Amino acid sequence: MSFSRTELVDVTMPQMGVSVAEGTVVQWRKQVGDQIQADETICEISTDKIDTEVPAPAAGVVAEILVPLGATVAVGVVLARIAPEGAVEGNGADGAAASNGAPPPAPNGAPAPPVSNGTGAPRRYSPVVQRIAAAHGIDLGRVTGTGRDGRVRKQDVLAFVEAEGGTASAAVAAPEPPLHIESPYRPDPVPMTEAGQLSRMRRQIGEHMKRSLDAAAHCTTWIEVDMSAVEAARAPLGLTALAFVARATTLALREHPSLNAWLEGERYTRHDAVNLGIAVSLGENGLIVPVLTDAHQLSVEGLGIRIKDLARRARAGELSPDEVREGTFTITNPGQYGSIMATPIINQPQVGILDLEAVIKRPVVLTDAAGNDAIAIRPMTILGLSWDHRALDGVIAAQFLAAVKRHLEAWTAAG
Repeated sequence: MSFSRTELVDVTMPQMGVSVAEGTVVQWRKQVGDQIQADETICEISTDKIDTEVPAPAAGVVAEILVPLGATVAVGVVLARIAPEGAVEGNGADGAAASNGAPPPAPNGAPAPPVSNGTGAPRRYSPVVQRIAAAHGIDLGRVTGTGRDGRVRKQDVLAFVEAEGGTASAAVAAPEPPLHIESPYRPDPVPMTEAGQLSRMRRQIGEHMKRSLDAAAHCTTWIEVDMSAVEAARAPLGLTALAFVARATTLALREHPSLNAWLEGERYTRHDAVNLGIAVSLGENGLIVPVLTDAHQLSVEGLGIRIKDLARRARAGELSPDEVREGTFTITNPGQYGSIMATPIINQPQVGILDLEAVIKRPVVLTDAAGNDAIAIRPMTILGLSWDHRALDGVIAAQFLAAVKRHLEAWTAAG
């Protein structure tokens, strides 16, 4: 079976998070010759951060499968091609070799992946699992997988390393890691390959950062905030300051919608809903920015629960593609390590990103209603807003930060 090349629709490896550079095909749901509907799953992929299904971009017939089961390819690589409904069938032999439903052979004569637990299914190794195994000289065939259909997860190979007397990554062995330790597109300490080159993931993050710096007219504005009211309110609720800052941010974005926007080339789009991105550090494995959809509809308690859940599932690689898309504004939280000021890089195509720094007790000058000054100890923080001067001016940025400050300093039990 063959089809006119001009009629074929590409199915590509999707981009899921700024530092996701590659993915592994772990299951083909459709084979050459199968009918498929638009948005129906054609295959399943596994990345360092997300396991997900790839939907068909159009209805029709699967004309070609280009990537074999178990192969790892870069974002944007064509996985398969679909002949859409109404395409004219040709007389050539393209796809005939795969018309029996078998995927194409691995490129360059690479061996097929080993089978899993006697089921006949191939073992599923994400790129990060393969790198850890290679670093410790581990035969992955000896590792029991606890993931779906016996897939070996990062946690499985690290547990195997420890059981064999090795040392697991400190980032994994430590207590629950922070949400983020740097601005969302500034890389953590760079892991190096044996050849001394940047890893593909580090290059991907760097390229995204550079594109943002090249595209946006970056400016940063800071403001001091007295967190006394928040500190008094958060302890009984068992929440972190981030949940309160997220709530104050959603309120301020509703008051200043010019920051809840995208700028794509010369196209400027304001959004009614606040889809709030929260930068989550994955340690040496990069970072990801899961999105709280309709965050403006959530209370501070709801935000705290959702942030914790998304962060947990981000580190476990359990996010869906929809949970890392369509963010309209981002918060990053490096202050957990005591930093006091940063200049985060904007998450394109958004026009602003808010940086939450450490909450530190220090002496400040207070003025009473009569104009008398006094020195007092207060928990203070600095909020930094990086904003795109193409989309707005400094007065709007300052007004937005003042609104966030006002909501935080006047916090009540009602939120």
